[in-house]
Amino acid sequence: MYREIVKDLMKWRNSDKRKPLVITGMRQCGKTYVMQKFGKEAFESVVYINLEKNELAASIFEYDYDVHRIVNELSGFSEDGKIIPGKSLLIIDEIQACPRAITALKYFCEDMRELHVMCAGSLLGVALKHENISFPVGKINRLQMYPMSFKEYLIACDEENIVKILNDYAKDRPLADSLMGRMEKLLKNYLLVGGMPEAVASWCENRSFEEVAEIQDNILEDYSSDFSKHAPIADVPKLHWIWESVPKQLAKENNKFVFSQVKSGKRAHELENALQWLVDSGLVYRCELAANPEIPLSFSADGSYFKIYMADVGLLCRRTGLSYKALLAENGVFSSFKGALTENYVHNELIYLDKKPYFWRSGNTAEVDFLIEDDENVIPVEVKSADNTRAKSYRLFCNRHKPSVGYKFSLKNTGVNMTEQTETYNIPLYMIWTLH
Repeated sequence: MYREIVKDLMKWRNSDKRKPLVITGMRQCGKTYVMQKFGKEAFESVVYINLEKNELAASIFEYDYDVHRIVNELSGFSEDGKIIPGKSLLIIDEIQACPRAITALKYFCEDMRELHVMCAGSLLGVALKHENISFPVGKINRLQMYPMSFKEYLIACDEENIVKILNDYAKDRPLADSLMGRMEKLLKNYLLVGGMPEAVASWCENRSFEEVAEIQDNILEDYSSDFSKHAPIADVPKLHWIWESVPKQLAKENNKFVFSQVKSGKRAHELENALQWLVDSGLVYRCELAANPEIPLSFSADGSYFKIYMADVGLLCRRTGLSYKALLAENGVFSSFKGALTENYVHNELIYLDKKPYFWRSGNTAEVDFLIEDDENVIPVEVKSADNTRAKSYRLFCNRHKPSVGYKFSLKNTGVNMTEQTETYNIPLYMIWTLH
C-alpha cells in the first residue's frame, strides 16, 4: 500500500545529518510493513530484528554499548551475515521491549552514523514517556505515523486517476456533478472503513462491510487488552472509562471533553494521567482551545479546555455501533452523530497535512471548529457535514479578527467567496488533502 510517510523516509535516508530514526504511532497503523517495504526498495539489504520475539537478539544489547560489537553480532541475523553501513538498513522493531536498545541509539548516532538504523514498536510513544528509559535526547530523528488518510485510501482502492485529477484542480473552478457524486460515495465508504491498513486491505479485496467490521472489532479488542498489559494497574479501569466516554462526548453539541462525565464522582486530577496515556499511545488526539487567534496558536492554547478525537474514523463508527446502512442511506436517523463524525474526519485530515488544529470559542454559542496556521496567517476552518455552509460563528470570527484566508469544508462544490477582509474557499470534504 502507498503511504505518504515514505517521502519522509527517503529524505531521512539521503540526509547528511541523519540520525537513527524512531517511528511512533498507534498499534496496527502499518509501521512494520512500511519499514520493511521501504528497506527492500531503498537499500541493498535489510536486517529486521524484533526484540519482543527474539530474546537472543535483545540480549546482545545487555553487555555494553559498543555499536561495532552490536552490529557484528546482529549480522548473524541477516541472510548473508553482513550489515554494511551505507548499503544496509537495520530495522529494530518492538524496541520498547529492550530499554538498553533505546539507549544504544545514542551510540549509533555518535559512533556509526553512516549506518541507517530505523526503529519502531507497539506503544513506543507510551514507553518513552511513562517508563524509566534513558532516552537519547538530541541523538535521534522522529516521525509520527497515522492510520491511512483519505488520499492513501483512494490510492489503495485503485483510484489514482481521481487523485491526480483532484490534486491538480483549481479551487475556484466547480467540479462536475458526476465527479462529486462519485467522491461522496468514496468518502462515505472511507468513513466506515477508516484507515487501519488491515481493514482497508480487506475492503479493497472483498468490498464487504461485514468483514471490515470483524477486523475492526478485533483491533478494538486488542487495544482494550493493551490497557491491562501495558498501563499501570491503577490506571486500567480509568483507561476503559475514558475510552468508552470519547465517542459519547464527541457527539455532544458542545463537545468539550468533561472529566466529570467520564465517571460519576471522578475529577480531572484523578483521570488526567490515564487520558495522557491514550494520547501518547496514538489512539486519541487532544484539540485545545485557542481563545486568542494569533501566531503561534500554541502560545494561547488552553490545556484545560479541549476536545478529544479518535485517531481513526472507521474505529469511531464501529465503537458507536453505527450501521453502514444508516450512513449510506442518508435518512437522517443519525444526523447529530454525523456532524461529530465529519468533524473527527476533518481533524484527522489536518493532522495528516501536519497542520495541528486548535479551535476557537467565544461565549457559550460562538465556535469555529478549527484554527490552523501557516507561516503568516491564522486560518479559520468551518466544518459542515452537508452542503449548507451558512455559519454565523465563522462570520463573527472573520468580522472580529479579520483573517485574510478561511476554509469551509462541506459537500458544497468548490468556489471562493470574497468579503471585505477574508477570502473564503469552499472545499469539498473529500478534497482536504489537496491543501498541501
